[in-house]
Amino acid sequence: MSEFPLEIVTPIKLVDEGEVDYVRCPGLDGSFGVMANHQNAIIALGIGEIKVTQNKKEHYFATSGGFAEITKDMVQLLLETVERSEEIDSSRAEESLNRAKMRKKDTEGELNQARIDIAIARAMNRLKVSQR
Repeated sequence: MSEFPLEIVTPIKLVDEGEVDYVRCPGLDGSFGVMANHQNAIIALGIGEIKVTQNKKEHYFATSGGFAEITKDMVQLLLETVERSEEIDSSRAEESLNRAKMRKKDTEGELNQARIDIAIARAMNRLKVSQR
């Protein structure tokens, strides 16, 4: 299987994953996969799980969205946030989820509800990915 370089960029860090075999990302219209020699593309990403296959091992990351820039030579993920599954503090994610659910009950207004729904989605995603 052919490999390609994967780079993950956030506002606070740069993660060079090195050569990988496959990347699955959470696109806004559903998940999509990338293998070597993929067609060039820039794709918007939503809240979700990123799966990376490297040396026949699977690695998982939680993200809150961003963009994937895919070229024939490499894939660069430009993300708002990213966390490796093993680095996620499950209890903290659970607390965030519970706080957001409590706020949802007590808050009025369309804008606040939308923000709370996003917070719930992020916390649920972090919990899911932490179980990987």
